[in-house]
Amino acid sequence: MRLGLHGQVRRRWCSRGFKLIQPLEIRYLWRYLALAVTPTGQLWWRWLTAFRKDPVAEVVREWQEQGVDALVWDNAPAHKAHVVRDTGMPLLPLPPYSPELNPAERVFEELRRDVEGRPYGTLEAKMARVEARLQAMAANPDLVRRLAGWTWITDAITAASFL
Repeated sequence: MRLGLHGQVRRRWCSRGFKLIQPLEIRYLWRYLALAVTPTGQLWWRWLTAFRKDPVAEVVREWQEQGVDALVWDNAPAHKAHVVRDTGMPLLPLPPYSPELNPAERVFEELRRDVEGRPYGTLEAKMARVEARLQAMAANPDLVRRLAGWTWITDAITAASFL
């Protein structure tokens, strides 16, 4: 997930006849959040300054050492790089143009719902808000399981020969 200070307008409730004005920051600063989600509700994450093949490969190796058995990948260029695939982590590829099937995207939606739509002033303040929300989600695996523990994912991981 790319998190930056170029804010997004979010849907908000207000009184009828009242014009809602949302302040936005239009600054091009961002960081990338690499996130791994298990169907049981466990989260791993790491902040990256660039979502390129070498930092992604380093994150994949780190997660592999921490016990992540496989990853559900979309077709992002950094995901398809040889240096990432050479880490030995088994990958479950997704069909093209199907972000709704990626379990991490559901967590990203929850994060965006909580974070976007307000100015922060600094990127670090916005990252701190996301970090606090991730910590709360990690402490509540039932919430993460409801978001990302779909039957097709658990069945695919259970039936995979690499486990």
